[in-house]
Amino acid sequence: MNRFAVVIAAALALPALSSFAAEAAPQPAAAAPAAAKPDLNAGSAKFGAVCAACHGADGNSGVPANPKLAQQHPEYLVKQLTEFKNGKRPNAIMQPMAAQLSDADVRNVAFWAGSQKGKPGFAKDKELVALGEKIFRGGAIDRQVAACAASHSPNGAGLPAQYPRLAGQHADYTDTQLKAFRDDVRKNSLPMAQVAAKLNDREIKAVADYIAGLR
Repeated sequence: MNRFAVVIAAALALPALSSFAAEAAPQPAAAAPAAAKPDLNAGSAKFGAVCAACHGADGNSGVPANPKLAQQHPEYLVKQLTEFKNGKRPNAIMQPMAAQLSDADVRNVAFWAGSQKGKPGFAKDKELVALGEKIFRGGAIDRQVAACAASHSPNGAGLPAQYPRLAGQHADYTDTQLKAFRDDVRKNSLPMAQVAAKLNDREIKAVADYIAGLR
């Protein structure tokens, strides 16, 4: 092959090589689709139809056994409702209720409830509240129990998308949940199970009572 023929052959090969290189080169991953903006009006309607009977029309439950949902971090509510639906957090009452909600309903309800103003609660047992404050703010160093305030903040406001708001929550509900974590009944938070496992009934009651009075 003469020199001219070699040049022509190389020129013809370039487009094919360029095409092969483009196909072989790693492509950037497609960006994950953005979550749809919650519809608060739809959330209000769905909350009224499905949730209000137990949790109050504005998310402030008047029943000590049922949690207040108003002003709770929406991301936390989405997680809990999703885990009721998929069975990760078994509950004979909440599972069939959550099963009625689509993924969009879950987001709408969670963000609507989170947008409502939470009503304050009150500590009831003066003798226990001091113990509750001690554990909430300082933990129990002798048993390597971390302070609740480290995750849920000193005033119980929690951290969005990480730790739930606790301030003003019914003491009865908090008491029940801490015991469920301790007794391996509620299994959807390993850190909480590890903390609750080191607390006795009196300490759990004290912490729950203290939390109820946080502002």
